[in-house]
Amino acid sequence: TSVWNFKPHNFSNVTSISPLSTSDDRSNEENNRNKNLFSLAALLLSTYTLTSHTTQSESAQTNTTEEEKEPWEGIFYTKAEVRKHRTKETGIWITYHGLVYDITKFVDLHPGGSSKLMLVAGGALEPFWAFYTFHNRSEISRMIDKYCIGEVDPDEEPEMLSDDDPFAHEPDRHPALKVNSWQPFNAETPSELLADKFVTPSDLLYVRNHLPVPVIDENDYRLEISGDGMYSVRLSMKDLKKMKKHNVVVTLQCAGNRRNDMKKVREVKGLDWEQGAIGTAKWTGVRLIDVLQQIGFDLSNHAEIRHLHFEGLDKDFSHNYGGSIPIEKAMDRHGDVLLAYEMNDEPIPRDHGFPLRLIVPGYVGARNCKWLAKLHFSFDESDNHHQQKDYKTFSSSTAWEDVDWTKGRAIQELPVTSVICSPPEGTTYSKGTKEIQVRGYAYSGGGRGINRVDVSIDEGKTWHSAKLKRDPEAAYNREWAWTLWSCPLPIPEGSTGPLTIMVKAVDTSYNTQPDSIEHIWNIRGLLANSWHKVGVKIE
Repeated sequence: TSVWNFKPHNFSNVTSISPLSTSDDRSNEENNRNKNLFSLAALLLSTYTLTSHTTQSESAQTNTTEEEKEPWEGIFYTKAEVRKHRTKETGIWITYHGLVYDITKFVDLHPGGSSKLMLVAGGALEPFWAFYTFHNRSEISRMIDKYCIGEVDPDEEPEMLSDDDPFAHEPDRHPALKVNSWQPFNAETPSELLADKFVTPSDLLYVRNHLPVPVIDENDYRLEISGDGMYSVRLSMKDLKKMKKHNVVVTLQCAGNRRNDMKKVREVKGLDWEQGAIGTAKWTGVRLIDVLQQIGFDLSNHAEIRHLHFEGLDKDFSHNYGGSIPIEKAMDRHGDVLLAYEMNDEPIPRDHGFPLRLIVPGYVGARNCKWLAKLHFSFDESDNHHQQKDYKTFSSSTAWEDVDWTKGRAIQELPVTSVICSPPEGTTYSKGTKEIQVRGYAYSGGGRGINRVDVSIDEGKTWHSAKLKRDPEAAYNREWAWTLWSCPLPIPEGSTGPLTIMVKAVDTSYNTQPDSIEHIWNIRGLLANSWHKVGVKIE
């Protein structure tokens, strides 16, 4: 299905739940950064708010009674043609409100560099305008009218897939997502956007699908809850929505996030994730323990129950996606395990589990089951493939030929990690630049918060403590969301040539990151949490 049918969302509710900056956060450095960002955004908006209308005053100056015809009128391009123009070699084209623009010459003029602007290449501006809603300045909109080259062909036929194709009914996706695979669809948030908002807009959150996205009618949907030696119950969405609502802000991260760092050491099996397979959302639904109490499920007489199995409605010819979590997490009153039906104050999008998703705060993304169909309390761990023969790590000396999957435990909580989102790799600064504004995220699983983030630009000789932005409502050991950080990093006097920025985090249990990736390499490329490094140049 075409990704060009995207309709922008209103993210006002999302941004309203982001933590507010304190007076300490509003330092001169950050104010300057915000001013620069606003200026950058204003110029970026000039590509977003392109217009092509001749004003009445301009028409009057022509001394004619007929409106002038623009040179691009009557020239049509299909969206497929626009998608072919994504590089400087092919030309960089974009669409906005039915018009096509060639912005190739503008990209290098962009004062903030080309990285964010290139996210739009070959695609539509509307989704980006939905993200950067505060940039609307009409006086700027006329600056790039000259780049308009035509109109989007209104007669273009939408791409059609056979109903026999299991991927025939996939949802539309945000064009900014960096796609790792189309079938099944897997894509990550561009790192340039990750640290811009504490809560990630729903359609920019990374997507990890193992199988085709199921088509589900909410009216027909039923959740089955059962247990070994226990009765079973089936609940409709109406049943669940009658129960008390609960909100929780949770960061989800794929176990393969930063896998590409491990691939630089040795080849691994898995999707080519960079650092964008992570994001944060506000989830709304009913707590699992409240549901069990409501339906009369009493586990006090079933001490032998050790695991909660889950199963999704996504399936192939042989199995459904599934797995399990320990009963201690499932039944913890402070564990906030949720049956969620809203994401960022809207119904959960199909890619993220509509109509119901199991949210297990502090656990790896793989245990946050989408399109939840079944919950089963069991004596034994799930025998699902994704529990037994995936999402495990082994020694860096273990090869595929001799791996014994029974020897490893399934990943549940995630280790502490941190990432540099800005500046991007390869950014060049002029000689004499005094400092670099560095931003990113840090996260630790199991409800552990971030105690400290340290940043270095001199190979670790000197470390600078970053300013932290946390969820202000999170309780100790229930810090389910990431920490965003920023650091004005001074450049050593006289520096020239390549430099490496490094970051490491310490969580509230004083766990730290390993300094190198080599010794944590594993055949699946999972849990890549070594110090993150980004190369820049001074010239």
